[in-house]
Amino acid sequence: MNLELIGAGFGRTGTMSLKLALEQLGLAPCHHMAELFSHPEQAPVWHDAAKGKPTDWRAVLKDYRAAVDWPSCHFWRELVETFPDAKVLLTERDPEAWYKSMSQTIFEIMARSDAVADDPVRGPQIRMARYIVEEKTFGGRLDREHVIAVYKAHNEAVKRAIPRGRLLIYDVGEGWGPLCKFLGIAVPEAPFPRTNTTEEFRSRMVGS
Repeated sequence: MNLELIGAGFGRTGTMSLKLALEQLGLAPCHHMAELFSHPEQAPVWHDAAKGKPTDWRAVLKDYRAAVDWPSCHFWRELVETFPDAKVLLTERDPEAWYKSMSQTIFEIMARSDAVADDPVRGPQIRMARYIVEEKTFGGRLDREHVIAVYKAHNEAVKRAIPRGRLLIYDVGEGWGPLCKFLGIAVPEAPFPRTNTTEEFRSRMVGS
């Protein structure tokens, strides 16, 4: 199986809704951080890749037709090179709203990660996530001004690197239309999935 779509957008830009939407459109399965709950063996692989270990990306993503969210968005350049025929999708949202969502979800979970440090499944997952998101992406700084600057710089880097015909800049609030046109797929009758709000994320993490 070849990766057909690379999601370059950071987490909390509608990536869970996007995962569900892509799977409804036939690009299933779609990789997302949530995959690590059912495939905990993946955590060390992504962690090693972030540390610079040579990585066979075709092997890592051999079972997936699309990939969005962290950890894969951190490696968008490598994936773009490895899968030259894959289209690239950059999810964006208002930077202030995005930072607020990050602060109330991902950053909050990472801040209390010591509670699961000894868990044989959750421990490696959270260490991988902290290394890729907190350290490699944001350089260990999670203050608002810095995080938003990194977010904007990342998005601009994607836009500069990917030719317009290969790239869709997308807000999930736009629904099926732009996504289906970009992929050349008919718009389904089912409504566009809307999921993983801040409240849903926090409820799921508390219950896990």
